[in-house]
Amino acid sequence: MRLLYLDWPHLPLRLALGRDPLPEEAVVLGGRPWDPGRVLDRSPAAGALGVRRGQPLGTAHSLAPEAEFLPLDVAALADPFEAALDTLSALAPAVEGEVDPAHPAFGRVYLGIEGLARLWGDEPALLQRALGMVAPLLPGVPRVGIGNTRFGAGVAARIGVHAIPVGGPREEAAFLAPLPMTLLPVDGATHERLRVLGLTTMGQLAALDHSAVIARFGAAGAELHDLVRGMDGRPLRPRRPLQRLAAEVELEPPAEELEPLRFVLHHLCGTLCEQLAARGAGAARALLMLTLEQPAGASEPHTLEYRQALPEPSAAAELLERLLMARLEAAPPTAPVERLALELDGTAPEAGQQLTLFDRQGAQAARLEWQLASLAIRFGEDRVLRAATTDPEDALAERRFAWHGATGPAT
Repeated sequence: MRLLYLDWPHLPLRLALGRDPLPEEAVVLGGRPWDPGRVLDRSPAAGALGVRRGQPLGTAHSLAPEAEFLPLDVAALADPFEAALDTLSALAPAVEGEVDPAHPAFGRVYLGIEGLARLWGDEPALLQRALGMVAPLLPGVPRVGIGNTRFGAGVAARIGVHAIPVGGPREEAAFLAPLPMTLLPVDGATHERLRVLGLTTMGQLAALDHSAVIARFGAAGAELHDLVRGMDGRPLRPRRPLQRLAAEVELEPPAEELEPLRFVLHHLCGTLCEQLAARGAGAARALLMLTLEQPAGASEPHTLEYRQALPEPSAAAELLERLLMARLEAAPPTAPVERLALELDGTAPEAGQQLTLFDRQGAQAARLEWQLASLAIRFGEDRVLRAATTDPEDALAERRFAWHGATGPAT
């Protein structure tokens, strides 16, 4: 999994003030000192006086009586951040973010960016695109980090290194190894225990035996040990369930033959299927839409739609491309194509196959269901049939099975 992390520190206060940078004087957000609420955010100057998030406003006033206390408007804080999340959804289909200003994660965004290089360019280009999209909506420039795990991306943002090398746990552990233990998400008491043991870098903690860390620190220690070894297993939690993926490309000049369409379709299938595969999901249906060049005098462009039900939930880009190209070859567009759009929906856990102990795994392309679907496109749904067992004990042989269409229910 490849994640882009964006973090706007003190975003509630920045939004309440409507500006950036933060003020040099003490400012507290949450209400008036006599209100029954708690501190939602504070400026660094107020923090230096002891004001902390979650404190009663009265306590904050006793610590910083000279501070300016701002009233709380939840909608004025939540709406801009929600608009930013919606905007980023046009860049990456999986976006995680909390829109409640009182939540500790407010102002932090994770985006699943695996496979998006086919559409938006490499990671630096994608990052600049994301920053440009949210710049008009949120004040200030966020801290940014790209990593293979949530923890790695967050650490990269905190230390100002934009990206951890692509790879698995080994590459991430190597990146984290020289970094100080103070970057771990633990309380002060745990930091002190680690210091007393002589552990100053994440690599030193990662080098310890896993069972020894559990014996000393319990379950929390096991989680820390996994983090420093690049094994953060916390998944991305998109704010909206991943039910449909879509991507489109404008063709300039318009494509007059199928070969340019094959090239574009190859990239779109790869992009969307990588997004699905990263979540262990597959699509059940595909919709390919072609916008044709307008003939002279036409008021609206003509759009062709090719709908394809997949034999099983799949994220196999090559197989999807093969079926859709078969659709195009069976009914090619009648005019140059100006735009190509692909949608995948009906997402579900990707269909798996039990592996045998000694036999080599057969290629997925050899599965009967995919071959039948391809034949049905070529020769027609009503000309390719398969038998399904109904009642094998029936006295009449003809009632022991039934014929179904090639893309009908599996036997």
